[in-house]
Amino acid sequence: MRKTNEQSVKEVLSEMLEAYRLKSKLDETRVRDVWAQVMGQVIAGYTTEIKLRRHKLFVSISSAALRQELSYGRDKIMRNMNEALGEDVINEVEVRG
Repeated sequence: MRKTNEQSVKEVLSEMLEAYRLKSKLDETRVRDVWAQVMGQVIAGYTTEIKLRRHKLFVSISSAALRQELSYGRDKIMRNMNEALGEDVINEVEVRG
């Protein structure tokens, strides 16, 4: 019997993303895309910056009151974002001004 070297497209793309170190940039783009869905349009409107570095989500909010409110719900934000992304991309959330 002949051995084959077949892989699915998903496996090949995953290996390519890891090899070229593009997965972190792709994850950051995905986080930005789902932020408004998960948090809602009002919160997204006050969001000035979203960054993902080493599985830590940094979110800048222009409203001091909203920033304070969101800082109390960091664990819930992390859970909801990871659920929307379909994998554990975020391990920690930091809300900034």
